Formats: sequence, structure tokens, C-alpha cells
Amino acid sequence: MKPDERVQWIYSSRDNDELARRYDRWAKSYDNDLGEAYGWIGPQRAAELFSRWVPRPARILDAGAGTGLVGQALAACGYTDIAAGDLSIGMLDEARRKKVYRDFHQIVLGEPLTFESDAFGAIISVGVLTLGHAPPSALVELIRITKPGGHIIFTLRTDVFVQNGFKEKQADLEQSRAWVLEEVSDPFRPMPKGEPDVWHQIWAYRVS
Repeated sequence: MKPDERVQWIYSSRDNDELARRYDRWAKSYDNDLGEAYGWIGPQRAAELFSRWVPRPARILDAGAGTGLVGQALAACGYTDIAAGDLSIGMLDEARRKKVYRDFHQIVLGEPLTFESDAFGAIISVGVLTLGHAPPSALVELIRITKPGGHIIFTLRTDVFVQNGFKEKQADLEQSRAWVLEEVSDPFRPMPKGEPDVWHQIWAYRVS
């Protein structure tokens, strides 16, 4: 399969089990494929915004860590206490090789998480809130495991925000005072070479 076909193949997964299997198969070539074929800049852009809101040191969960590209970007910003969570064991195995995470967890966003409430000072999630991946309900569990005053920062496709229920869910969580919006970035193209028509924004919320 050509690198420029793999993202669409991932998007077309029918359930989380199939999604995990497909990521397992992609894990070893993921970094090269995204870098060469897609020009993936999401981790760097998200880490830059993250560093404006999250003081060091902080206990961080990289939710949907994949092969660890976000962990590398956070480490470059001076963060050292990072946990990796992903549904794919194959991707987590690749993330271990980056040597930037303290611990590793198989998780499924949208399902109950095994972490205790208030377990993390901040959560980052990059490239996960997209087609065929985590649903808007996943945000509730992320809030639960984040300490009051901590931050949840994530990238979100602009079309998914409007069409897949995130706009309404995020507004509901603001209205219920579960969190407060701190910043939302201008739209940008995180994969300018592979998906030039796809736009993301980065959202930063402070948990109440």
C-alpha cells in the first residue's frame, strides 16, 4: 500500500478492533510515511501551544500517542514526565524506542479509562479527534482524569468539529463549567503534502 493511501485506509476502519490492527500493521513505517508523504507537522504545532499553557514540571498523558512523535516534541520543550496511551500495542512499541515516556498504557478513547480521577496535570491529544477515531464523549473521561486547573489540549479537524458533534459537546462542557476555553488556534494544514484540503485547529481548555 502506498503511503498516500494509508490514511484513508485508517479512516475507513469499521470499529476499534480493526483500527488497532491497522495501526499495528502501519507502526513501523508510520513515521516515515507521515513525514515524507504528508509533511505531518501536528506534533510540533501542538507542543508549541501546549508549552504556553502548561508549566513544567507536569504529569502529562499523551492520549493517542501513536509512535511517540508528540512525546518527542514535548521533550524538546522540556517536559519529562509523560505517559503514552494508545489503542495499538504496535504503535506503543514504536513509542518506547523514542525514550521520552515514563510509562505506557493501552487505552481506547471513548471508553472508560483505568486512570484515577485527577491523575494528570495536563493531557495532549494530536491527530486523534478525526474521522473514525475518538468520539466527542471521549472528552468527558479526559476531563475526569485531569486535575482541576490542569489543561487539555488537542487538535481537531475543522470539518469533524462541525459535523461530528464536537461543537455541541465542547459547548455543553463549557456551559456546565467542566472546563474553560483558554485558546483556539487559527486553522492550519497539518499534512500539507498529503491532505492539503484538510484543516485542523488546536484547542486549549482549563479544567474547572
